[in-house]
Amino acid sequence: MSGLRLVGVFQYRSMVLVDDPIPLIGHIAFGVIDRGTNVIQVRPFTGCPHACIFCSVDAGPISRNRQTEYIVEPRWLVKWVRGIVELKGSGIHVLLDGVGEPLSHPRIIEIIKAIRSIEGVESIAVETHGGFLSEKLVDRLERAGLDRINLSIDAVEPGIARELVGAPWYDPTRILKVAEYTLEKTRIDVVLTPVIVPGYNEGEMVKLVEWAREHGAGEKSRWPTGVLIQKYEVHRWGRKPRGVKPWSWKRFYNYLRDLEAKTGYRLIVEPWEIGFRRTRALEKPYRAGEKIKLEVIGPGLRKGELLAVDKSWLRVFTLIGRIEGLSPMTTVTARILRDKDNIYLAQY
Repeated sequence: MSGLRLVGVFQYRSMVLVDDPIPLIGHIAFGVIDRGTNVIQVRPFTGCPHACIFCSVDAGPISRNRQTEYIVEPRWLVKWVRGIVELKGSGIHVLLDGVGEPLSHPRIIEIIKAIRSIEGVESIAVETHGGFLSEKLVDRLERAGLDRINLSIDAVEPGIARELVGAPWYDPTRILKVAEYTLEKTRIDVVLTPVIVPGYNEGEMVKLVEWAREHGAGEKSRWPTGVLIQKYEVHRWGRKPRGVKPWSWKRFYNYLRDLEAKTGYRLIVEPWEIGFRRTRALEKPYRAGEKIKLEVIGPGLRKGELLAVDKSWLRVFTLIGRIEGLSPMTTVTARILRDKDNIYLAQY
């Protein structure tokens, strides 16, 4: 099938290259996501070297549900990014994130450099757990045009960090040294974005706040904070650490307020304070509840899923249901179950 090609194996799963003419709008795992704001999410690769015990998307080498990893061809990805930026106008912030580790893409520097050249792009950030970071890579990221690293480091104490990330080689001390170099020697900003996992790392947040204050995290972006703490949530396909019960939102915000009072450091901010604003959203060609003819084009991200496109090749779909035995180029009639943010799920 043109546009979808097996290119290897990644962590015991098939690695598939996504290229022209596969639409890059419609799937949660790869391509571009527009949620109706001036921030667009760009997802170049689904693979991840980490095995976080709280991972909401079951990424990495210990995944039990994934059957495929997707890697997007840079030229094709940038073409779609350019089209959406042109639609939305100026002042667009691009966030390279995903259901994996964006820095794992072997051509990530090329992708960032090409996005930097798009008129209307105000800033480019990457979300990373930092396992791949080095001073050499940071220098290359700066030359390519990266503006900010959102560093998902969940603890300063090595033992706690390694347990949470699920990787014995993970070294938060080294990663924070690279982050310090980034802030001191480059124009790239660093913002810490830890996930608080109850019973594991509540006590580590103070250390992260102290680090951020000492090194001026967030200041280059003119943000009111250099630490954006995230709440652990249970997701259908995510991992659930034994004995961990997610906090309510009330308890989470009470914790943040207490931490603010204890440290004198601001942690609760409004979206508009960090640059978010509503913009024109990409139109939806299809709506939930519709029946639509879809063409199967390949394997889905998880077991029990297939990848499909509409007859006009406007959107890519996750197809579920009675899919056993369906082969590429098979056409089926399916009902759309989800259309939010132009991310499509359909059932056959």
